[in-house]
Amino acid sequence: MSSKPAASGGPLSGVRILDLTAVVLGPMATQILGDYGAEIIKVEPVQGDVMRANGVSLHRGMSSIFLAINRNKQSIALDLKRPEGVEALRRLVPTVDVFIHNMRVSALNKLGFGYEAVAKLKPDIVYCAATGFGQDGPYRDQPAFDDIIQAASGMVAFGSDTDRQYLPSLVADKTAGLALVNAVLAALFHRERTGVGQYVEVPMLETVTSFVLAEHLGGLTFEPQAGPAGYARLLDGGRKPVRTLDGFVATLPYTAANWISFFNEIGQPQLVEALGVVDPFTRNKNVVALYAKVQEYAADRTTAQMMEMCERLDIPATPIYGIEQLPEHPHLKAVGLFQMADHPTEGRIRYVRPPTIFSSTPAAVRCQAPLLGQDTVAVLGQAGFSSEEISRLLAQGVAKQSGEGVDG
Repeated sequence: MSSKPAASGGPLSGVRILDLTAVVLGPMATQILGDYGAEIIKVEPVQGDVMRANGVSLHRGMSSIFLAINRNKQSIALDLKRPEGVEALRRLVPTVDVFIHNMRVSALNKLGFGYEAVAKLKPDIVYCAATGFGQDGPYRDQPAFDDIIQAASGMVAFGSDTDRQYLPSLVADKTAGLALVNAVLAALFHRERTGVGQYVEVPMLETVTSFVLAEHLGGLTFEPQAGPAGYARLLDGGRKPVRTLDGFVATLPYTAANWISFFNEIGQPQLVEALGVVDPFTRNKNVVALYAKVQEYAADRTTAQMMEMCERLDIPATPIYGIEQLPEHPHLKAVGLFQMADHPTEGRIRYVRPPTIFSSTPAAVRCQAPLLGQDTVAVLGQAGFSSEEISRLLAQGVAKQSGEGVDG
């Protein structure tokens, strides 16, 4: 694959995005936008996005995580601590449709790239700030990372009182990243209809708290409070993978028909009435007892036997897959979710293709994750910088091009 994204027929083809994000939240979002056809100009410090160092690496600066969330992008390396770097970025702004960052707002304002300043350079800009905490609240300037947001949003409280745990996934970053994609798309749609750009903010804490409380607001929904917060079906211990003789199965009898079929299968049809499975209201009240019956039955059977029963009765179920088994998952393998590509420096790599299907404007992987500063010269040239200006920025260390003493 070439280093520069080629023309795409994706739904965002023709949209140009200046991406000042780093770590996971922003880069995951801009990769999705790039998969959808947008041209992504990733602006990195001359040291590179910190995530270049996190994960498994064959070569310095090209970690597995960076490769996973930075395809379909061009990388330009600028030192924004120097006025020449700031000026170079300023000259790029009028060439793009969208400006995205996840820096502290106060720091970006000091650099001269707050919304008002950027809108003067590009009046119809869609300007999106991915923040840790909403800028109208007292935590506006506090640092935010996935662990902090998991804890502050209620996620960590789901663990036992004696063993608080973070979810073993950057779920706060990725949830906010998906919200960021939606926000950019909505603002672009508005601009397409009206010609008017706008400021958009996606605050992590508010976004993830909203995500958590979709099912867990519970009794707090009502005033005065009508019961405990939280969704009991998830929190009371009934809903979890069941242990079999040789492993575990995730099985979820969900509808009344599922439960009736299950109790008939195990020879206990009387439990249909005793546990009130026909009425969703009483079924939910008895959910712990219901799942205890599933566990009791599974304990004397193999995973294969449980899967056969569930498939025959049309009860949702799956074996537990480890991460290293996912490329061989029969469905994921059949749909080609995992693809292979030849990276210019990292050799043969495996990646996950864009999962969303567009019938007329397909998402596509046009290039793999770039080296640090790989496209600095090309992007600056497209923005109107002369060869002499580019050479001077490189010589001064204000800009970096891969191969010019840059890691990666």
